[in-house]
Amino acid sequence: MMNRIQVFLKYPHKKSIIKMIKEVLILMVNKREIPYYYFKYLYRKEVTNYLDYLSLGEQRTMQFHKALHNPEYVTLINNKLYFHLLSEKTSIKTPKLLSYNFQSNFFYNNKIVQINSIEEFTRFFDNIFQNANIEGVFFRPPSDYGGKGCFKITKGHLNSQLDEAYETLKAGNFVHTELIRQHPLINQIHSSSINTLRIISLITSNDTIEIISAFIRFGIGNSVVDNASSGGFFVGINLNTGTLKPHGHFLPEYGGDKITEHPDSSFKFEGFTIPFYEDACESVINAVKIIPDRLIGWDVAITSDGPIIIETNAEPHMQMSNIAYGGLLKNKHVKELMQELKTM
Repeated sequence: MMNRIQVFLKYPHKKSIIKMIKEVLILMVNKREIPYYYFKYLYRKEVTNYLDYLSLGEQRTMQFHKALHNPEYVTLINNKLYFHLLSEKTSIKTPKLLSYNFQSNFFYNNKIVQINSIEEFTRFFDNIFQNANIEGVFFRPPSDYGGKGCFKITKGHLNSQLDEAYETLKAGNFVHTELIRQHPLINQIHSSSINTLRIISLITSNDTIEIISAFIRFGIGNSVVDNASSGGFFVGINLNTGTLKPHGHFLPEYGGDKITEHPDSSFKFEGFTIPFYEDACESVINAVKIIPDRLIGWDVAITSDGPIIIETNAEPHMQMSNIAYGGLLKNKHVKELMQELKTM
């Protein structure tokens, strides 16, 4: 909490005190809640349409309202293992599920192997690398968010990385998927992590499937994850053109900076066209037809062969979409949704 207060106090382009007080009072009346969220982002001079931003209460309504989420779908969406197993039986394109483990019980090729030594562990993954002819494996806890607990091992450093991963894997539960190759144009911006698009889908009250928000997340330094909640940042995508907006944003807990280029590569964001953007949106829309929860956040990676869905989230981080879009209530489908939910 102190970090966010410090970001607010240090930000050089704040609105005047009088203007902030006025806007906070207007928000209290309009949103019917104390707008603590105002001091995360809306205090900045460049934010003139502050009423178009979802309040914290509205964000939580979209994340958790029973009218938007079927509990059975949520189970499939939020658990990475369930989602991958479902994808294997449908047309949803995801990274290949190689194996998975529940602590010392490892599942591969329809067999269960109990691993009790580093030697057995090494043989297990040597076998996977040899049979699958892969360059690397990416590990995710089935139910964690924000890139927590994720790591990878690669063919070139297999033995040393397996030694490091042994205790971690045996102490937890992990989904093991094939490491994918990111599109070279996105690698020009940042190549250490797979930089995923977060695309938010909405099934409207008229049963149409709409894309209401899209942004891309980038890692920094040597991080293997791109999540803004793990220190990365995000850049809004123009929905109609698939091009990046001028600015990237760090979350307040990571300084709240607003940037125009990647801090590692100095690659400028504005106008960059996401490869296969239309295909990515189409893949999401087709996946919604398979899992028809009304609001889903989809993490989509772009490879040289097209988009691939990495994972899904039934309670996506709406504040990032709010900022990336420039106020989600400008979107007519979101505005209609909030009116619909208020009448329930």
